[in-house]
Amino acid sequence: MAFAGVLNDADITKALDECKGADTFDYKKFFKTCGLAGKSADEVKKAFYIIDQDKSGFIEEDELKLFLQNFSAGARVLSDGETKTFLKAGDVDGDGKIGDDEFIALVKA
Repeated sequence: MAFAGVLNDADITKALDECKGADTFDYKKFFKTCGLAGKSADEVKKAFYIIDQDKSGFIEEDELKLFLQNFSAGARVLSDGETKTFLKAGDVDGDGKIGDDEFIALVKA
């Protein structure tokens, strides 16, 4: 599991179960349930770099679409609507991607 040592497996499973259905993903609820919202900024930054699959220093829309699969390979892909909502919430500077500081602010909001 990519988040071993950062997040509890049972919390991740519960968070994924809460958004199994299409268009049920709520990033605020997910971050709270999986335990990421309660982590330090450094721990959230570690999570950011796991989610940043191409190691560009940003989480782009295609990486957000696969967001849940970072937590479990069998998780679903986010819908276009969920992905756009997630990106809009995190992309504070409007550059079309989420940087590490933006991600920390989004998780801790």
